[in-house]
Amino acid sequence: MTSYRIALNFEDGVTRFVDCGATEKVLDAAFRNCINLPMDCSDGVCGTCKCRAESGTYDLGDDYIDDALTDDEAGQGLVLTCQMVPRSDCVIAVPVPSTACKTGTTQFNATVAEVATFSDAAYELVLDLPDQALDFLPGQYVNIAVPGTTQHRSYSFSSLPGERRARFLIKHVPGGVMSGWLTGAAAGVALQMTGPLGSFYLRPVTRPLLLLAGGTGLAPFLSMLEVLAQQGATQPVYLIYGVTRDADLVLVDRLQDLARRVPGFTFSTCVADPQTTHERQGYVTQHMPAQALHGGNVDVYLCGPPPMVDAVQKHFQAEGITPASFHYEKFTPNAATAA
Repeated sequence: MTSYRIALNFEDGVTRFVDCGATEKVLDAAFRNCINLPMDCSDGVCGTCKCRAESGTYDLGDDYIDDALTDDEAGQGLVLTCQMVPRSDCVIAVPVPSTACKTGTTQFNATVAEVATFSDAAYELVLDLPDQALDFLPGQYVNIAVPGTTQHRSYSFSSLPGERRARFLIKHVPGGVMSGWLTGAAAGVALQMTGPLGSFYLRPVTRPLLLLAGGTGLAPFLSMLEVLAQQGATQPVYLIYGVTRDADLVLVDRLQDLARRVPGFTFSTCVADPQTTHERQGYVTQHMPAQALHGGNVDVYLCGPPPMVDAVQKHFQAEGITPASFHYEKFTPNAATAA
């Protein structure tokens, strides 16, 4: 029997995935998975179950009244989950916290497959998922419990959703709890992850993309680009990858491979250190070609430390640049905050 994968992304950044049959309504599929989406009538009358479909195709039928969902609202992507029957995989933004729907984050077990070290700059943690492939939206993150401690750290996936092996690019932090553990991590060690989480993820690509990565903020873009390689890209995609030191410029070979596999994808790199030998010295704002902005008809995705995010926002304001959409995630070595 045909079914579709529905991502329910809640207001607090928690995402839950459910399978919905080809003739099943999303509200019913959620209830079947013990997720109590908002609802009062379930008959298309009250409008309580109104959410936003961010991607995918679906049928709303004609059994609801205009007071519950107007034509203008439907045209803007709003849906009634009590009437919505999917015709493809969909992403639905639910305008309440996950706790209000009596659900929450999901825990996954994984084992360390390998840990690669990039001098004193970063690690790449590769995990095997023995029980199930892990669903997430490209750009999202998980919390990983640090073995031997009561602490966890948040890291964005750099791998393709749905695979049995997950990858994470992790900044080396001298004295850091996770960095210290990764230094001696061995294959086969069990880890616990909680998620997926975050509202920073790739939306449907309907216009050119400008991706701005700062340091290990490259990770979510690697995941997004893997999805574009799998789905095919019909719009130009330009990535600027900025780092502090020459040693911080890692996984460029993976970007080169993606440039061969993703139609219309190009990238450039820059290094802020005045003593760099790199051909482009400076910050991403100094190496942002006008043509990459497409006169504002561009979706901008930015992931980097807070000073970089603030600098890009100020640059856009100073230059009078208003992108069609602007999605960003600020991160520190110990936390991530999406907006």
